[in-house]
Amino acid sequence: MIKIIFLTLFVTLLSASYLTNKSCSECHEEIFQEYQSSYHSKTYFNDELHRKVANLAASEDHYNCATCHMPSAQNQKELANGTAKPNSSKQREKDAISCFYCHQIAYVKKAHLKNKIILTKQVENYKPTLYGSLKNPDESDKHTMTHSPIYDKYVCSGCHSHKRNTHDTLIYDDMNGKMDSRECIKCHMPLVAGKVEKMNKKFRTQHHDHSFNGIHNMSMRKKGIELDIHVKDKQIEVSIKNKMPHPLISQVARLKYLQLNVKRDGKIIWQNYKKSPTEDKQGIFKIDFLGADGKPVVIPAFAYKRGFVNNIKAKETKKLIYNVSDLKEGDIITASMYVILAKPSCWKTLNLQNSNLKTPMLLKSKIYTLKR
Repeated sequence: MIKIIFLTLFVTLLSASYLTNKSCSECHEEIFQEYQSSYHSKTYFNDELHRKVANLAASEDHYNCATCHMPSAQNQKELANGTAKPNSSKQREKDAISCFYCHQIAYVKKAHLKNKIILTKQVENYKPTLYGSLKNPDESDKHTMTHSPIYDKYVCSGCHSHKRNTHDTLIYDDMNGKMDSRECIKCHMPLVAGKVEKMNKKFRTQHHDHSFNGIHNMSMRKKGIELDIHVKDKQIEVSIKNKMPHPLISQVARLKYLQLNVKRDGKIIWQNYKKSPTEDKQGIFKIDFLGADGKPVVIPAFAYKRGFVNNIKAKETKKLIYNVSDLKEGDIITASMYVILAKPSCWKTLNLQNSNLKTPMLLKSKIYTLKR
C-alpha cells in the first residue's frame, strides 16, 4: 500500500503543469505568509477597487487587466475579448499574481503599450524549472530551481513599467526606460531574517521579503518623501522631495495632498484649504483623465488624454509657496502629506464600500516654530 501511494504521488508531481500557491507554502512557509499579506495576493475576487474598475471597464466586454492581475489564467484571449469572465472556481485565476507565474519569467520584452513577459517553456510530464535571484539554489521534489540574471535587473518591469490603453493613452507610468529591478528590490524586497525553505538544507539565514511592502505599510510611507519648511517675510515655502525612484503618483486612483496650517495659542489661524484639499491646486497630487468628449472619466480604459496632472518625478523636489499675511514669532507651522487610496472621483462612480480606500493615511509631517 505504501508503495502504491508513493508511486501515485510521484506520478502526480511529474505530470503537474501548475504549482498552486498552496503547494508552494508547504516548503516555503515564511515566504508564503509574507506573500499572503502582499498586494500580489490581491485579485479580482478579493480587491474591491480592482474588481469594480474592471467591471466598469468590461462594458467594452473585456478583462484586459488579467495580463498583470491574473497572469496565470489559461484563457487570457477569452478574458480579453469578453467570451470569458473571471472564475473563482479556477485555481489559476484565484491565485492572483502567483508564485509559480513570477518564478517562470524567462525574459521581459520592451513594448509600446506595455512590456511583455515571456515565460520559460516547461517540458510536459516533468517537474517544472523555476527561476530566481538565489545563487546556488536548493533542489526540490516539486521543481528544479535556477539562478537567472532577469531577477536582478528586469523582472519588475514586466508589469510595473508602463501601461497604455487601447486609445494609446498612458494610464500607468512607474519605471522609466533606464531603471532596473534592483532599485525596486532594494526597497520593496529587502533582505530579512528567516530561512528560504522549511528544510533549510543549506542553513540560509536571510531571504528577500515577499510582503512587497509599499503604500499600505506605515514605515514604507515615511521613507518615500521628505518635507521641509522655510519662512521669509510673509511667505511659507514647503519643499516636498520625492525620494523614490518612481513618480509620486503612479497608481491613478490615488490622491496625495498637503495639509498646511498655522497655529497660535493652540488655535489654527490659517490653513491651505477650508473643506477639501482639492481647493489647493498646487498642494494636491493626482492624475485625472478625459474621455473622447473632453469630459472627465474615472475608468482609465476610457481615457483619450490626461486632464489635470500634478505630480513629482523620481528624485525631484517641488517647492510650494503660500502667502500668509499674519505671521508672528512663536507661530507653529505644520506641514503634513497624506494619501487616499481611492480619490473622491472614484467613490461615487465605483460605489466603494471599503472605508479604508477613502480614509487618508499620513505619509509624513514636519513642524516648524517661527522665530524672528
